[in-house]
Amino acid sequence: MHSEGTARTGPGRVVVVGGGMVAHRFAEQLCARADAGDWHLTVIGEEPHLPYDRVHLSEVFDGRADADLALAPEPWADPRVDLVTGDPVVALDLAAQTVTTRAGRVEPYDALVLATGSRAWVPRTEGVDLPGVLCYRTLGDVTDLRSWVADRGSALGRPLRGAVVGGGVLGLEAAAALQKLGVAPTVVEFADRLMAVQLDAGGGEALRVLVTDLGLDVRTSAAATRVVAGDDGRVAGLDLSTGETLDADVVVYSTGIRPRDGLARAAGLVVAERGGVVVGPTCRTSDPAVWAIGECASFEGECAGLVAPGNAMADVVVDQLCGGVKGYSKAADGTKLKGVGVDAASFGDVLALTPGALEVTFADPVAKTYRKLVVSDDARVLLGGVFVGDIELYSSLRPMLGRPLGADPSAFLAPPGGAAPVQTDVPDDVVLCSCSNVSAGTVRAAVTEHGCTSVGEVKACTRAGTVCGSCVPLLTTVVNRTLEQAGIAVSSAMCEHFAMSRAELYALVRAERLRTFTEVVGAHGKGRGCAVCRPVVASILSSLGIGHVLQPDQAPLQDTNDHLLANLQKDGTYSVVPRMPGGEVTPERLLVLAEVARDFGLFTRVTGAQRIAMFGARQDQLPAIWRRLVDAGFESGQAYGKSLRAVKTCVGQAWCRFGVQDSASMAVRLELRYRGLRSPHKFKVGVSGCARECAEARGKDVGVIATEKGWNVYVGGNGGFTPRHADLLAEDLDDDRLVQVVDRFLALYVRSADRLQRTAPWVAAYPGGLEELRRVVVEDSLGIGAELDAEVERHVSGYVDEWRATLDDPEKLRRFTPYLNDPDAADPDLAYVPQRGQARPARPGEHGHHDLRVARTLEEAPL
Repeated sequence: MHSEGTARTGPGRVVVVGGGMVAHRFAEQLCARADAGDWHLTVIGEEPHLPYDRVHLSEVFDGRADADLALAPEPWADPRVDLVTGDPVVALDLAAQTVTTRAGRVEPYDALVLATGSRAWVPRTEGVDLPGVLCYRTLGDVTDLRSWVADRGSALGRPLRGAVVGGGVLGLEAAAALQKLGVAPTVVEFADRLMAVQLDAGGGEALRVLVTDLGLDVRTSAAATRVVAGDDGRVAGLDLSTGETLDADVVVYSTGIRPRDGLARAAGLVVAERGGVVVGPTCRTSDPAVWAIGECASFEGECAGLVAPGNAMADVVVDQLCGGVKGYSKAADGTKLKGVGVDAASFGDVLALTPGALEVTFADPVAKTYRKLVVSDDARVLLGGVFVGDIELYSSLRPMLGRPLGADPSAFLAPPGGAAPVQTDVPDDVVLCSCSNVSAGTVRAAVTEHGCTSVGEVKACTRAGTVCGSCVPLLTTVVNRTLEQAGIAVSSAMCEHFAMSRAELYALVRAERLRTFTEVVGAHGKGRGCAVCRPVVASILSSLGIGHVLQPDQAPLQDTNDHLLANLQKDGTYSVVPRMPGGEVTPERLLVLAEVARDFGLFTRVTGAQRIAMFGARQDQLPAIWRRLVDAGFESGQAYGKSLRAVKTCVGQAWCRFGVQDSASMAVRLELRYRGLRSPHKFKVGVSGCARECAEARGKDVGVIATEKGWNVYVGGNGGFTPRHADLLAEDLDDDRLVQVVDRFLALYVRSADRLQRTAPWVAAYPGGLEELRRVVVEDSLGIGAELDAEVERHVSGYVDEWRATLDDPEKLRRFTPYLNDPDAADPDLAYVPQRGQARPARPGEHGHHDLRVARTLEEAPL
C-alpha cells in the first residue's frame, strides 16, 4: 500500500482478479488511455490459457485450434502489465489491500477489480457426479468433452449417444459439438420451447424444426431427474420427468450460470441475495478500493450473462480510475445462436410484455423461417425482434431498439420481392456494437477523423465487430456509406485476413500459381484465416484444379459437407447421389443402384434434378457404397459441393414430337463438360427442347432453350426463397457457339463473383448491367474470351472424379472410419419405420428398428 500522504498521479497498482474476456477488455482500455498517469496492472487468471474468445468456443469443433481463440496479445506486451495464468486468487485482504494466489503469491493493490465471471450451474440431481457428466463453458470443458468421447467411443466400439440438459444457447451449441464428435445428441429442456428466454413460442417451434432437421433430437417440457449409472460406474442413461429414460454415454449440463462471488463473500463485501457482488453505476463495491465487473457483478439486483455489459463495466472502471465520471446503466442487448448450423437471434421485448405492445409476425413454413417485430401501440417505436431461420434483419434492426422504425413494420418482414430494407442512416448515438459499446458516430469518426479506409481498419480502431461479429453486416454498411460520402473508394476486403475481395484474390492465386492456403495467406494475407476466408481459398484452389478437396493441406479448409463428400441428413446419416447426365441411366446401372439400395437398406427416390438419391448411409458405409457405384461406372454427383449440381432436360427432338433440337444430347454434353467445376456457389443448368420449356430452364443459373434456328441462352435464374427468371443473353446459337458462350459466362462468374454469391445477384449487380455482360461474354469486348475458353478447357482436361480419387487413397479413406473397434456397429439411436415399402427416420413417439434393411420389412402403420 502507498504510505499515508504519498501523492499518486494515476491509478497506481491495479490488480484484476480473473483472466477472461472482460479482464482483457479492462487491460486493453487501460493501456489505450493516454491520460491514465502512473499505473501498473496485474491480471491474475485461473485458467492456464491466455485470455481467449469464449463467444466462439464452439469453433474448435470445426477445426479451429485452441490457440487461435486467444484474444489480441497487445496488452500483455505492454511493460506496465503483468499477466499471471493458472494460479487463481484464493483470498482477499481488504484491510491490507492484498490478494493471495494458490501458489502463495501476494500482490498488493491500490485498486482491485473483480472479474471472476460465473460458473456453470448443475442442479442437485442424483448421478451428476458420475464419470461422463460434463459441462460446456470453458476450454477445459471442451478438452474434457473431446477426451471423454474419444476414450469412451474406443472402449465401447460403437457410436455414442449423448444427452444435453438445457435447451438454451449454450445447450444447443453443446449438442452441435457432440454431433460433430460423432455422438447422437438429445436436448432436454424444462421449458416448453428451446431458447425459452430469448424466443417466443413461434420462434421456439421454428427453431425446433430446424435443429431437428440437423439431426438433433429434442425433448421439451421435460426435466432430468436422475443420471443413470452403468455396470462400470460410468454414465449410461438419463431419466426424465416424463417417465422416459434416454440411453446416454455422455451427459452435458447447460442449465444456467451462477456468479463466482465466493472470494467477495469471504472477504466481507456486500453480495446480492441472488448472488453477485453488489455494485452501483460506478461499478464500485462496498469497499471503495474494490470494483466488480462482468458476470460476477450484481447491478440493480441482476447479473448480466453476456460479454457486452461486462465490457461496458470495464470501460466505466477504467474511466473512473483515470478521474472520469462515466457511469454504467443497463442496456437492452441481443442474443445470437452460433456454432449450431441454424440461425436464430433476438433482442428486446421478445414476449411483448410492454403495455400496449403490438406484434407483427411473418412465418414461412416452406422456407422454415420465422420473423417477428414488437412495436409500440402506434406501431412506430421498435421494442423487440425475433428471427429464426433468416436473421438478416437482426444486425440492422437491433441498434434501433427503442427508436422510431421510420417505416411500416410489416414492410421489414415481408417486403415485395423478398428484399429487406437495410437501415443505413443509423443515428450517431445508436450503439452499433453492443459487445464493445461502440456507437455509429464513433464508427463514422474512425473514417472521417482517424483516416480509416476499410472495415478491418475501423474494427482495429474502435474494436467494433471483434467479439461476437453479429454487428459486422451493419458495421460494413455504415463504414462503406461513410467512405462514399467522403469521396473515398470503398474497400472490398473479404475479412480481416485478406484485404481484397474474392475476385481479386482469385486473380492473384491464378496469376502467381499459388497452391496451398499457407502460400496464399503468406503472399496476400495475414494470420491463420477464419471461417470466412478459409472455405473461399479452398474453393479458389479447387476452381483452379489444384489438388483434391481432401488432400491434407485442403481438407481442413472445406465446408461441412465437403469433409465427407456427402450431404449430412437430419438423423446424422448421409445421402448418396451419383451423377446421371441428362437424367439417363442404362438398365444395367439401374440394377446396380437397386442392389446397393437393397443391400444397405437405403431410402431411394428420384430427385428434381433427374437423378436417383439414396438416403440413410452411415459415415463408415460411404466408401463401400461408392466402391460399388464407381466400379459400375457411376461418379460423384457433387450434391454436397459449391459446384455444378445437375443439368435438367427433357427428351427433346429424339423422342418428343414437339422438340426442335436434341436437348438431351446437349444436356449430357454440358454436364460432362462442367461436372466438378467448383464455383463461388452451387449452380444449376436446364436445357429445354422447345419453347414449351419442360425442363424449366429459365429457373436455372444457366438456361438453354431450343429454337428452330438453334439455341437461346438465359442466365441468372434462381428458384428457392426469392425466385427469379433468367435473362436472355444470346439467341439462335449453334451447338459449338452455345458451348462457348456458356463456357465464358461460367468462367467469368467463377473469376469475379463474391463469396457465396449465386449467379442471380451476380448478374443483377454486374457493372453496366446485362448489356455489358453480353458485350463481355458474347461479343468479347474486353478481349478475354480466349482466356476464359482456356480456363474451361483446363478444367475439362483435368477433371477427376472426387470419389474415385478418394477410394484410391488409403489416407483419405481413414476419415470415414470414426469408430475404432467396430466400425459396423449399429447406432441404436438411428431408428427407422416403414413407409410405402421403404424405411424413413422414426419421429418422436414412433418405435422403429435401428437397421434400415429390417425396418422396411416391418408392418406399416396406417395413415
